[in-house]
Amino acid sequence: MTDGVSFEPAQAEDFEALLALRVEAIRESLERIGRFDPQRARERFLSGFEVQHTHHVLFKGQRVGLVVLKPLPDGWLLDHLYIHPDFQNRGVGSAVLGDVLERADAHAQVVHVSALKQSDSNRFYQRHGFELHRETEWDLHYVRQPKRPSQ
Repeated sequence: MTDGVSFEPAQAEDFEALLALRVEAIRESLERIGRFDPQRARERFLSGFEVQHTHHVLFKGQRVGLVVLKPLPDGWLLDHLYIHPDFQNRGVGSAVLGDVLERADAHAQVVHVSALKQSDSNRFYQRHGFELHRETEWDLHYVRQPKRPSQ
């Protein structure tokens, strides 16, 4: 893991700060396709907010992102992984995803994730072993099978 990356469980009162971070991180991708709407972003995040599955991403002790990993009947859903734009391209997101995938492999769990079409995150997930599973109007849905430990 990248030096300085750690996690802190979110609390219910962190909602506004988490929402603000998510909006800042996704704004450019949504603007690119003409879909940026702060109210819709709030409603979408609120509708799926489950604090027990939400963690702050810290870099050298500073909150710089969030990660939400939810259980599914057939694996895990990486519901959100956002890093503030000021901290992107420093290996923070890769460190977070690496931690998620390491745990998924240890528990033999499939990981599901969706990314907005035309978002740079599509290349990010593909680089980390996710394969396109299906496509909807606005999103690409990926799956990553667990890796088996070498013998």
